[in-house]
Amino acid sequence: MNQLGRGVSRRGFLKMSALAAAGSALAACGGAMVARPTPTGSGPVQLVYQDWRTEWFPALAQEMLAKFNAQHPNIRVYYTPDPENLETRMLEEMAAGTAPDLLSGCCAFFPAWANAGYLLDLRPFVEADLDQATIDDWSPAQYKALFTADGKQFGLPKYHGGLALYYNKDRFDAAGIDYPTYDWTHDDYLQAMQRLTITVGGITQRWGSIFDVTWDRIQVHVNGWGGHFVDPNDPTRCGMASPQALDALEWLRARMWDEHVMATALDVENLETRQAFIQQRVAMVEDGSWALKDILEKAPFRVGVAPFPAGPARKATLATTDGFGIYAGTRHPEAAWELLKFLVSPEYGLAMARTHFLQPARASLVPQWVEYIRQQYPEKAAEVDIAAFADGHLKGYSVTAETFPNMVGVGAIAEDAWDQIFTLGKAPVTEMVAVCQQIEALQRQSSAVPVACACQTDD
Repeated sequence: MNQLGRGVSRRGFLKMSALAAAGSALAACGGAMVARPTPTGSGPVQLVYQDWRTEWFPALAQEMLAKFNAQHPNIRVYYTPDPENLETRMLEEMAAGTAPDLLSGCCAFFPAWANAGYLLDLRPFVEADLDQATIDDWSPAQYKALFTADGKQFGLPKYHGGLALYYNKDRFDAAGIDYPTYDWTHDDYLQAMQRLTITVGGITQRWGSIFDVTWDRIQVHVNGWGGHFVDPNDPTRCGMASPQALDALEWLRARMWDEHVMATALDVENLETRQAFIQQRVAMVEDGSWALKDILEKAPFRVGVAPFPAGPARKATLATTDGFGIYAGTRHPEAAWELLKFLVSPEYGLAMARTHFLQPARASLVPQWVEYIRQQYPEKAAEVDIAAFADGHLKGYSVTAETFPNMVGVGAIAEDAWDQIFTLGKAPVTEMVAVCQQIEALQRQSSAVPVACACQTDD
């Protein structure tokens, strides 16, 4: 399943623990082979492009690649869908020298591939072939996230999923509450949650809001309090137990377990958060532009969207880190770069925007994206502030998921603590002190990071 900007999922983070084992097990350059086109001698250069396997994407990819192939008679591109176990399977193929020439990635595993030496440094191509106007059209936060700590550029933006606040206009109207605005703070957010929560006979029947208990969805609150998961000055230092981080975590915990105005996963029987919103179990939900199509199609009420509420220290919202990269072992880097330029072009971005409402990575394409949505849902989207998703991009306050140089095992440690704090309500937020100690210990274990295999990639 593709990431679609949904943040670093629990399963995705836990899978990162398999990276070290995969790297060491492939010391002999073993692993599964990826299907490749048969070389044709003096014919066109042949490339394999791997991307999402969702129901709607393959047809789009094939249609767009037909245009690319027609425009580049000396290059022939073949699309292949992501494997189910993307994070670990690609490590096997990269180490074996059989990975696709160009592929997409995001979240923690994309930089992990780069740190292992499996992705091509794009800086020489970018410096020679992209103008500053193109770079400036992308979100600075998203663009910066596609560099390694030592300055290597491993990707270019694919699409820009922005986190915002969905709300049920019918519930707001019934409670006599003004709709969220662009200057809403967490205090405003809390007051609305308190008034929208319905409790009968001591049993809560509807909660004010809900969020995904995952890495980046928690981090964005910490950023709003002025904190970080990863120390900006030393990426091996953990900031999850800083005063600012603990204050943000306590704000979330208290809403869930002291006031019961934010639903836990158990409260909604483990429904996906957007489904809890659609089913009106909650009046608001913290979710991204990637959920808009699903919500507009299924919600039996008037939907509103507002920018993510500001924290006490700053305004912050999440931007996804989905991007395209080139396999370092490709035999045709120049041809792969031509394909990459096509994949980040306005034409490809607008195709994804039309087909599945994916928010374009380029700010200049946002008005067209908004228009596509209004055309398809003239009634439901008429009063939805779709541009709110792009506010962080356009105004420069977006953040991306913060990751440590060595993410092996980190997700499991954090998730275990968050289960106790948020899902079960059995631990205080100070549990994060021990979490940080464990994470920093992992950063000192340099042998835990997978090492690139020096495999022969020639025919």
